[in-house]
Amino acid sequence: MSSALWIGTTGLTASSKQMDVIGNNLANSNTLGFKAGNTYFASMLNQSLSGGAGGTMQIGQGVAISQVATRFDQGSFESTGSALDLAVDGEGFFIVEDQEGAQYFTRAGAFHINTDGYLVDMNNFRVQGFNFSVPGQEDQETDISLKNVQSVPRATTEIGVGANLNDAAAAGEKFNVIQTVFDSKGQAHNLGIRFMKTEGNGMWGFDATLDGTSAVTGMAANGLKFDGNGILEKMYTSALDSLAGSGSGTVTATVNRAGQLYKAAAGIELTRGATDQAWEITDKGGYANASITSASADAVSIDLDGVGGADITFNLAGAWAENDTISFGITVTESDVSDIPMTFGALANGATIGATTGGSNQINWNIAGTDAPTITGYANTSVIKSLTDDGYSSGVLKSLSVGKDGIINGYFTNGQSAELGQIMMAAFPDMSGLKKDGNYFVETVASGEPIKNRANSSGLGEIKSNYLEISNTDVAREFINMITAQRAYQANAKVITTADTLLSVLMDIKR
Repeated sequence: MSSALWIGTTGLTASSKQMDVIGNNLANSNTLGFKAGNTYFASMLNQSLSGGAGGTMQIGQGVAISQVATRFDQGSFESTGSALDLAVDGEGFFIVEDQEGAQYFTRAGAFHINTDGYLVDMNNFRVQGFNFSVPGQEDQETDISLKNVQSVPRATTEIGVGANLNDAAAAGEKFNVIQTVFDSKGQAHNLGIRFMKTEGNGMWGFDATLDGTSAVTGMAANGLKFDGNGILEKMYTSALDSLAGSGSGTVTATVNRAGQLYKAAAGIELTRGATDQAWEITDKGGYANASITSASADAVSIDLDGVGGADITFNLAGAWAENDTISFGITVTESDVSDIPMTFGALANGATIGATTGGSNQINWNIAGTDAPTITGYANTSVIKSLTDDGYSSGVLKSLSVGKDGIINGYFTNGQSAELGQIMMAAFPDMSGLKKDGNYFVETVASGEPIKNRANSSGLGEIKSNYLEISNTDVAREFINMITAQRAYQANAKVITTADTLLSVLMDIKR
């Protein structure tokens, strides 16, 4: 009879422990990444009794808690406004490390960047992964650090211009395209390309400046030629030929706008009048509207199409007399459209721009590649359609995002983005062998060593940014377990009181 008392006591103890587990599950129903526990019971050692028709009989000696197992089923996801709030969709744990170097494993992905620049959780434990921005740490497990991350500047090496040049424009009409380019220090410069309509059919000359000065020391072409459908078909390069002066004076020439020399010619002639200012064009060589724009004892300038200003300046030295002449020719070389390199001199700040070749700075104008913006010559308003530039200034980190593979992407104030690191994950041969330590899990001999890998690979789940995994506690299920635990407790208490009553009756026999 006394055994029944002790058996009932084991039932009370087991049920109270079950209630402890249920209470803990319900208490953590709002805990991030919490995994609820299940209580498992086992019958205690049986007592053997002899006798009876069947021989030996056995009576159980009560119940005990055999195991409190963790349920690792997926918790629900809660959306948040932070890109560093992360949830694991599938198997695996985040890896965090405390200040002493001890590693813990968790499903609670409420991370942030601390004052030291490390990615940490709510307890300031550092998240483990790879740092792409630190040389040598691209494939080395370490603390994820975003300290001093910035986007370094890139010098412009290539530009592109998408535009329409109005074929109906009058000769001499200009159309300016200005875009920002960057040097090796990230300083911005204004690169200007000025198009000017020539008298030629579908032909536009152009020149370029940097920061408003004629810093372009060389270009592979001086003008563009469009076909009858307004499609760019050729580009051309012009130069003076056979420059000569009569009399005792000497002459040199400066071509101010080579693109306006659109037509080959020979024997163009200028003749001096009675005074230094009295020059006239006595043979226009086919440039019907050519005119003198200015004349002095030192220089004579001409405009080949009569509009837009001086195209060529002739620099005079020595004595020039009446009827002395300057003669020259123009050569024009047409070629298929190809990219146009523009060569610049040294920059004032000591930086370089473009590709540095032979001590010169060179930017490539992408005008012929398959990815080049299109330039057309339709009879419609001149307009810029697009500008491209592969350079940029320096930038500081503005925002972050995390991909499903755990790669952390940084977005910078200069419009650039870069992969900064990757979050590492871990799985275990036997998750049921993990030991709980608050909201973390710790490896044990029973769990086996962690198998670490990148997210969304080798059976590990994918990472969901802007989400947190909430507790997997099922409140309805816990209430049902609570009812059954309560009934079991009541039943075991009834066993004890009934056994006590029977013992009382036995004690009353001698009375």
